This record gives sequence, C-alpha cells and structure tokens, in this order.
Amino acid sequence: MPEETATTTTDATATDAAATDAATTDAAATDSSRTVRKVREGTVVSNKMDKTAVVAVVNRVRHAKYNKFVLQTKKLYAHDETNDVNIGDKVRVMETRALSKNKRWRITDVLERAK
Repeated sequence: MPEETATTTTDATATDAAATDAATTDAAATDSSRTVRKVREGTVVSNKMDKTAVVAVVNRVRHAKYNKFVLQTKKLYAHDETNDVNIGDKVRVMETRALSKNKRWRITDVLERAK
C-alpha cells in the first residue's frame, strides 16, 4: 500500500507540473502573439480627417501567371493623435485594435518629412 501512495503522489506532482508548464506556455504564447504586429511603411496621401491619416502602402508581388513583379497599392487608415503628419510624409504604421469602422492602424514614426 505505501508504494501505491508514493506512485499516486508522484503522478499528482507530475500532473501539477504539467499543468503549470501548460499555463506558462499559454501565457508565453499570448504575450508573444501580442507583440507580433504587422508594420508597414508608406506615404501619407490625405490628412483631411481629424486624428486620421490615409497612408498608401506599395507592395511588389509576383503575378501568378506571368511571373512578373506588379506594384499593388493599399490605402490604410491610420490614427494620428497629434495631427502632425502632412501629405507626402513617409511614415511607419503599426497594426492595432479597431479604432473605428475602417481605422485599424496607428502611426508610430515619421521617417521623412515632405519637402
């Protein structure tokens, strides 16, 4: 009988350790997935809205059939808390939570001011 108690205690300790490891792994996965956010660089094409700038991001993608590189432009609505960016500025934007119907990005850096 004492042997069974020892085995049960060892199994319980192993189960507790596994649960702690799983909880630690889940917390680490949550933290790491939160820190990985998309970052893009683009040019401000509009700043007419209050605290919002429209940023055009250009990507080079290979055409599936012709294998030629094609430029694709995507307009992103980015949050600009201080309204300090102007048309033509090169900026870095980072993905964030939904701030409005279309706004999902925020301006993190102004890389180059318009001349």
